[in-house]
Amino acid sequence: MAGALRKTMEYLGLSEPTEDAFGTDPQASDEVEERPTPRVLTPIPRVVSEPELSRIVTVHPTTYNEARQIGEAFRDGIPVIMNLTGMGEAEAKRMVDFSAGLVFGLHGVIERVTNRVFLLSPATVHVESDSREPEERSRFFNQG
Repeated sequence: MAGALRKTMEYLGLSEPTEDAFGTDPQASDEVEERPTPRVLTPIPRVVSEPELSRIVTVHPTTYNEARQIGEAFRDGIPVIMNLTGMGEAEAKRMVDFSAGLVFGLHGVIERVTNRVFLLSPATVHVESDSREPEERSRFFNQG
């Protein structure tokens, strides 16, 4: 508040100015002030760990509640084998839908190994297959 009152008094001419328009004291020596360099904000790079290719997670879910275990392993870049033989038909379809969305969102690949066993491969892992299917069909699983 005192600064505002002082500036008002200087403006009205009721007191001597202590600073000029550039914020320097007019009675100070002619030394050149060093201005601070402006800070430039740089984006922080996202740290993505390399996939652990020495490890593959095998999951035998019995309920849909175990989808989190599959998602966390896949998100960490670990290939997941999902065996749905212990699940009912409706929950198995739901788990496949979840897995298809997971691999789509993280640019991975889902492949059917057997009727109820699937391999979820992260984008950084290349899986060679002797399958005769064209590449487009094998990149996304369609239940239909």
